[in-house]
Amino acid sequence: MTAVDIVLIVLGGFAAGAANSVAGGGSFFSFPAMLAAGVPPVVANASNSVALWPGSLAAAWGYRAELVRMRAHLLGLSVAALAGGMAGGLLLLAAGDAQFAQLIPWLLAFATGLFAASPQIAAWLKSRRERRAAADATAAPTAHSNSVAGWLAQCLVSVYGGFFGAGMGILMMASLSIAGHEDLHEVNALKNLLSSVVYSITVATFITAGAISWPHTLIMLVAASAGGYLGVRLARRLQGPWLRRVVIAVGAALTAYYFFKTPG
Repeated sequence: MTAVDIVLIVLGGFAAGAANSVAGGGSFFSFPAMLAAGVPPVVANASNSVALWPGSLAAAWGYRAELVRMRAHLLGLSVAALAGGMAGGLLLLAAGDAQFAQLIPWLLAFATGLFAASPQIAAWLKSRRERRAAADATAAPTAHSNSVAGWLAQCLVSVYGGFFGAGMGILMMASLSIAGHEDLHEVNALKNLLSSVVYSITVATFITAGAISWPHTLIMLVAASAGGYLGVRLARRLQGPWLRRVVIAVGAALTAYYFFKTPG
């Protein structure tokens, strides 16, 4: 690993930590940094998951009070996240570098579009909740995440998260809201917990398979932690909408780059 590689990893990890603490989309910075440093695609994605894993655990811990109130839903959803995350991680390992490299531009395009559309998705979900409440004002809010449909939806989102990860949080919040969860804080709490479950099982899978480049991972982990700590202070200077635009622009540029770079 050269000095240039170290700089790329530090910058990518710091930007990822800062972005995730404010607006999300950190993988748009950290995963390409791993690739640019010469890490093979599958190992780069696995190492990126390990490097960002502590942040997901910290976010879940921050919502522990809300999670206690929803303990009736936690077991079923956690099992879905566990099964889906393991399946996604195993799919990534089975795909191999050549096949995964072919998928990178498509995955980046999907994640970028999802991130760009997240305000519209959130507005649609809010409107949907308001219409449902107006239609039955006397009924108490109910959540159906433990239904078969809710469980399968969470499992599918977790498979995507275990395989790639970028945009998983947006997909997860949408699926939880559609499943019946009304309160935004509860949805965010569940999203953080289930994301940490997905990351934890994929991290265990990747470590067991020996698919981690530890020198790159440890450097990025430290840089991402520093970026996350300073992210709120940076956000006061760079307003949320502008940070979102930066993330979207980076995602679009990387998507175009990998479409041109990938043969065939």
